[in-house]
Amino acid sequence: MTVDLHSRYGLNPAHSEVVQACKVVDPCDSLDMGCSNGRNAVYLSQLGFNVTAVDTNPGAVNMLKGIINEEGLTNIEAEVYDINQASLGADYGFIACTVTLMFLDPTLVDAVIADMQARTLPGGYNLIVCAMSTAEHPCPVNFPFTLNSGQLREAYEGWEFIKYNEDIGTMHNGAQLQFATMLARKPG
Repeated sequence: MTVDLHSRYGLNPAHSEVVQACKVVDPCDSLDMGCSNGRNAVYLSQLGFNVTAVDTNPGAVNMLKGIINEEGLTNIEAEVYDINQASLGADYGFIACTVTLMFLDPTLVDAVIADMQARTLPGGYNLIVCAMSTAEHPCPVNFPFTLNSGQLREAYEGWEFIKYNEDIGTMHNGAQLQFATMLARKPG
């Protein structure tokens, strides 16, 4: 019987798009960008992924490190890292970046995406979920960055889209906004 670490540590369940992606992506070296207190990282580790989890918030990273130590998890490394640096130090088969880009410096998002792409192994996957602001659906939240229609699809031209949509979604606080959701595979 697997232990539900999410319940034990008061973590939200893994993001629904991470759960869906894991039906396609086999366990591999993975990166959870903007891991917060580890809801996706813990989920991935329980499926057999080797996870590097990064976030700028030392408190959140320390909470995840506490879970790692308490549970003796050997396949998660958590570290404080400013994603705006766009200088990942390793290559991954799967990079998940869910509801993270909108908190970055807007002038650096293109570099962050380019770095994610460069650090994805051939045949590997990128998962991105990011808020949008369009004429039809202006973003009701004042995020530093939002995507425009088609912007994420253009950034991943040449990759195989496993999933791509720009649908209306609901944030955990109930706010309705448009999200770009993409799971793309890098050409092998």
